[in-house]
Amino acid sequence: MSDPLQIKCPHCLRTNRVPAARLADKPSCGACKKPLLNGDVANLDDASMAKYIGQSDLPVLVDFWASWCGPCKAMAPEFEQAARQWAGKVAFAKVNTEQAQQASAQYGIRSIPTMILFKGGREIARKSGAMPAAQLSAWINSELG
Repeated sequence: MSDPLQIKCPHCLRTNRVPAARLADKPSCGACKKPLLNGDVANLDDASMAKYIGQSDLPVLVDFWASWCGPCKAMAPEFEQAARQWAGKVAFAKVNTEQAQQASAQYGIRSIPTMILFKGGREIARKSGAMPAAQLSAWINSELG
């Protein structure tokens, strides 16, 4: 019997308990019934940021971005592609720095896009600047070992 993992739904942000042995079975959220691990990207704000990263047993990669930022717009499809590649292994989320100013200040966001990788609710790595999905995946792999 495997211990259940806490997985945050990228759609409704609810916490779901999923047995580790069932991660490959395409589990869906108990609340909204949408897929939990298909690579969808969660949209976070000041209120949901801490809970999302702190209550997930999966590592969480957060992209801090802004709507006026050209490199952020170029990075968006690359981030989504990486999210699909890492589905079930890493949760992906985005934080709009214009709307979530408290979270942006708390994590010292000085340039965008900035990606922060969290594990167990704590920051383990960060990288700024737009990059292709392959480079982003290589960076995640090097940080998570």
